[in-house]
Order: sequence, then structure tokens, then C-alpha cells
Amino acid sequence: MTSIRPLCAVLLALSLAGPALAASDPPSPRAAAARAPDPNAPIDLQRFMGTWYVIGRVPNFVERGHVASVNEYALRDDHKVAITYRYRNGFSEPQQEIRARASVDPDSGNHGWRTWFYRVVPTHSRVLEVAPDYSWALIGYPGREMAWIFARRPDMDKTLYKELAERLRDEYGVNTDKLKRVPQRPDQVGKRGYDGPNAR
Repeated sequence: MTSIRPLCAVLLALSLAGPALAASDPPSPRAAAARAPDPNAPIDLQRFMGTWYVIGRVPNFVERGHVASVNEYALRDDHKVAITYRYRNGFSEPQQEIRARASVDPDSGNHGWRTWFYRVVPTHSRVLEVAPDYSWALIGYPGREMAWIFARRPDMDKTLYKELAERLRDEYGVNTDKLKRVPQRPDQVGKRGYDGPNAR
């Protein structure tokens, strides 16, 4: 069991090395998507902190089968972030969490992140885009084989999700044929396009 923890940690780091709750009465999801953000604009790190729900992901060894996945980000120091990843293996299973730390590269406009789990070699990822109102974010990984769609709320409009998936494909070269939605509610389990839980 001990021997696989470093490997699991490295793989999980790929999913977390990216993300204040959105202001009240945000624009509609379609309106937020319509105002395409400038991917080169610096990210407001303080505003980026807080709760992000994992809405979609290319399933990987560590995250596959997780439901109700949430990332919590807290700024600890200048460009140092504490990360807590919470998830369940099934909606009847207990919540579990993994803690990590990240360093954000200010020279990248706060897009470039390095994350450490269990003191292993850091992994790198990039915040590709953030909505103008910080209601959603696209996270990528070098090589384009992994990507994530985050949101401030557990539900996302189907049209917005489709637009963000297309953006990952067209703007960043991600193979979105592998992209799966993450069940955030029990009624989503088994629906088309959703990843299945480890436990039912």
C-alpha cells in the first residue's frame, strides 16, 4: 500500500494544481461563456481562492470513480496556496480528503502552478482560462492529455458545459472524447456523459 502512495500523489497533483466564491446574482451561465476571457490576462489570485467543484475531467488513475469532488484553495503566503481535495467513492461512502501545497508563478500571470503531495517532485499545470466573473475555470496539463472544468457551483448548464468542452478542444488541443462529467448529485449517476462511481 505504501509503495503506491507516491504514484497516486503525483497523479492526483495533476488534477489540483490549478484554483472567493462568486458574487451574488452572477450573470447567467450563457452570458458568462459569451464573454470569452483573455487567456493571457493575469489571474487575480485572491479572487481565485475558495471553493471549486470539479464539473468535468479526463478521468485518470487517481480521480476515476470519485463523485462530489471539490477543491478548496486558501492563500497562505505570497503565491503559496494550501489545497484540500475532497471526494467520495460513492454517494453513500464517507467523504475523504487529501491535502497539498502549491506555488504559483507570478511571472506567468498566476497561470502556472506547481503542486506537491507527500513531498514528492512537484507537478506542473496551468490555469488556461477563468470566467470574467470567476464562476468557472479551465485547467490544463502539459501534453494536453488531461484537463478539468471547474465551477463555483455543483451544477452547470449543459450549454455552457458544451461550450467549455469545445474551447478545451479547439483552443487547447485536448482530446475531449475522453472528457467525463463528475456526478455531484446521486441522480446524475449512470447518466450519459458522466463518470461512474467506484462504489454504488
